[in-house]
Amino acid sequence: MIRRLDETTLIEASEWLARRDEALASVLAQYGYPPLWSREPGFATLVHIILEQQVSLPSANAAFRRLRELAHPITPESFLQLSEEALRQAGFSRQKIAYTRHLALNVAEGHLNLERLASLPDEEVRIELKRIKGIGNWTADIYLSECLLRPDILPQGDIAMQEAFRALKGLPQRPAHPEFEALTAHWRPWRSVGTRMLWHFYLCERGRQTPETL
Repeated sequence: MIRRLDETTLIEASEWLARRDEALASVLAQYGYPPLWSREPGFATLVHIILEQQVSLPSANAAFRRLRELAHPITPESFLQLSEEALRQAGFSRQKIAYTRHLALNVAEGHLNLERLASLPDEEVRIELKRIKGIGNWTADIYLSECLLRPDILPQGDIAMQEAFRALKGLPQRPAHPEFEALTAHWRPWRSVGTRMLWHFYLCERGRQTPETL
């Protein structure tokens, strides 16, 4: 059976992690439980996550809001009807136009079944998503963690997560992902919750309330 996070397991897992990691215990004591940060699974959210790659989240959110004004609801079919010029005006880079069109075509033609992903193990979800040009480890991991609410995901290359960990642990620099995995092995099977605690710390330290302001 595939487990999913919910508000109850988030609280239980946060307390479990706090008993095993002093840094996470300090986050919980100072800032309380993190949000669940769940997103609706599907094509529109995957486009949004692609927009978030390597840019500020406010910039990605602005582009997504403009996309919603052009196509509502956002489906592969409605997306493919938009011109390249319309997408550029919405804030899509040339590269992200290519990535999101490729995604839309694959979903529309049945090569990627997003509904089926909910029934697949984590690694099979990664394999399915990463077949699509423009979807790499970070995008697949965020989809797993926030859309499918899988409990044990450590998003590869997430800068906010890594920076929060560096600050909490007093490290001279952000650890590379293999080292990060080793340093958080004791978080299993709740690494998605550990990640949320790090995001929560990162945001609270900066006086912000939502991940959109990262």
